[in-house]
Amino acid sequence: MAKASASKPTTRGGKQAESASKGSERTKAVQRAVTSGQLVVSKARFEAVMLAAERSGLLKQKSGRIGGRVSPALVKQAKRQTGIETDTDLIEFALATVALQDNFAVAFKESRGKVHPELKLGF
Repeated sequence: MAKASASKPTTRGGKQAESASKGSERTKAVQRAVTSGQLVVSKARFEAVMLAAERSGLLKQKSGRIGGRVSPALVKQAKRQTGIETDTDLIEFALATVALQDNFAVAFKESRGKVHPELKLGF
């Protein structure tokens, strides 16, 4: 797994923002950098996505190479929004995020109207 460049988002006092309740071990997935006001992906979110991708077998072989032309403004904004510094980590995180989507909203929408109207749901 690649080292998380998102591990040092710029937040108050140069320290990573604490979770909403002091003493809680829960980390915000996205934080706002105080200096720039931009959103950055937390180290915990980056690591969780990459760990899930690794466990799913998506990171076993790193022999593939991607090449393509993209807008430098797009890359710059994506890095600013995530706090990820390297192109490789940014691409890997973006692809892992897309590959691991659960599509809950689509499945939920497709199930609309499929419960028999006379089914008693305990109300």
